[in-house]
Amino acid sequence: MDFENKPQIGLGIYTASEIAQILRLPYQKIYLWMNKYWDDKLGKNYGEKYSWQMDGTRAVSFHTFVEFYVMMRFSEAGVKPKEVMKAHTELVEWYKTPFPFALKEVLDGIRSDGKRIFLNHKQGTIELNGMKQFSLEIIQMFFVKLDFGDNNLASRFYPLGKEKSIVVDPARKFGSPVFKDHNIYPETFYGMYKAGESIEFIAYIYEVPEQMVKDAIEYCTAA
Repeated sequence: MDFENKPQIGLGIYTASEIAQILRLPYQKIYLWMNKYWDDKLGKNYGEKYSWQMDGTRAVSFHTFVEFYVMMRFSEAGVKPKEVMKAHTELVEWYKTPFPFALKEVLDGIRSDGKRIFLNHKQGTIELNGMKQFSLEIIQMFFVKLDFGDNNLASRFYPLGKEKSIVVDPARKFGSPVFKDHNIYPETFYGMYKAGESIEFIAYIYEVPEQMVKDAIEYCTAA
């Protein structure tokens, strides 16, 4: 298997603090999953690590970042981590990829009857047992926020959804959140806004729609 367990040009590198900011989750929760599940549980199975140390800071690849997003959605809905890990392990063997939760076919196969969650596969069905109901609408958000490349692995992530202008693309600006049609960081607009500049003025200076400035404010405020 081709593990992305070391920095590679063009793939994007994400630290625990960056993931926490993009997904708007507590840092300690991110760090716990990196150590307990990615490196410990998954690492023991495959003899590799899903994250690496970079100047004393733990970091992961883009596809592991996407998997974390999917796993956390399961967790938020009440699905037990051990059930998610069991599904992940089986899917790794079926699809021959260490990143099954970043694979379009897997995400397209997730279904719910309102009480149970299961993954449809040509060789069988994996059911994920949770203590809460997990609606189809929540599951659909897995791929509403994702684009997929030619290999059917996730290629871009939209932290505010595709209707907004901010995207996380590992091939652009080292994977940092930027605007879809401009290599500008949302923090650039937000910094000007916090300094007292109006939305109209910022949009005029950069020759962009005002909605882009509003998206930057929404993203940075939430993060």
